[in-house]
Amino acid sequence: MKKGKLLVFSAPSGSGKTTIVRHLLEQPDLNLAFSVSAATRDAREGEVDGRDYHFISLEEFKKHIKAEDFVEWEEVYRDNFYGTLKTEIERIWAEGKNVIFDIDVAGGLRIKSKFPEETLAVFVKPPSIDELKIRLKKRSTESEDKINMRIAKASVELATAPQFDTIIKNYALDIAKQEAYQLVKDFIKS
Repeated sequence: MKKGKLLVFSAPSGSGKTTIVRHLLEQPDLNLAFSVSAATRDAREGEVDGRDYHFISLEEFKKHIKAEDFVEWEEVYRDNFYGTLKTEIERIWAEGKNVIFDIDVAGGLRIKSKFPEETLAVFVKPPSIDELKIRLKKRSTESEDKINMRIAKASVELATAPQFDTIIKNYALDIAKQEAYQLVKDFIKS
C-alpha cells in the first residue's frame, strides 16, 4: 500500500483547529480524508458515530489498547479516552488519500514521532487564554467546570507548541485558513 502524507492539527479546545480542518477537507486539490478518532465520551448534539468519532465504550477502548490496535491514544480527561486506530490510517491510504487529523496535542506528537517523514504537525494557537474561554462559552456544549478544566489544560498544551513543525496563530480565521492551506499544499507536494 502506498503511504500518503499525514497532516496533524493540534491545539487547545476552542483554538479553531476543527474549523481549519473542515476548510482543508473542502479543498479537492489537497486529496484529504479525515481520520475519525475513537472516543469513549458520549456524542454531543449533532455528532454522528463514524463521521465525527467512533464512539465506543471504555471497556472496548481498553481491549483495543491491549491488542495494540492504536497508532496513538490518550486519556485526555478522567475516563475520557481518545485514540487513532491503525485501521483508520490504512483505510485512507488504501483510498490513495492523505490523512488529516484534528487531534489533541499528545496524540499529534505521538503520530509525528511514529511517522516523522510523512507527517506535518501543525499547532493552532489561540490569540489568548481569555479569548479561548470566550470561544468555549459560546459553544454552549459544556458545563462551567468542564470549561475551566479545558482552560487549565490549555496552558500545558500551549507550552508544547515549539515541539510542532509549525505554529499557526489564529487571530483572524480567514488568514489562518489560508496559511493552513498553503502549508498543507506545500507539504503534500514535497
